[in-house]
Amino acid sequence: MYYNEKMAWERNCKNITQKEMAQKLGIKQQQYARYEKGINIMPITYLPKICEILEVSSDYIIGLTTKKEPYPKK
Repeated sequence: MYYNEKMAWERNCKNITQKEMAQKLGIKQQQYARYEKGINIMPITYLPKICEILEVSSDYIIGLTTKKEPYPKK
């Protein structure tokens, strides 16, 4: 599964809409939808906030691990 598919999957599991995600990231819903569909490449700067919202680790999103748990906050 690619990072965009994992983002969509986790967002749907948590019953968060694309619009809600976009608002939390400070972007338009259409732009976020393009990231999830793989039309546009998502800037890496959004990854920490997305992981925080979805409560998963960045390693999980990018496919380095199958463990979803986020790292403890410092």
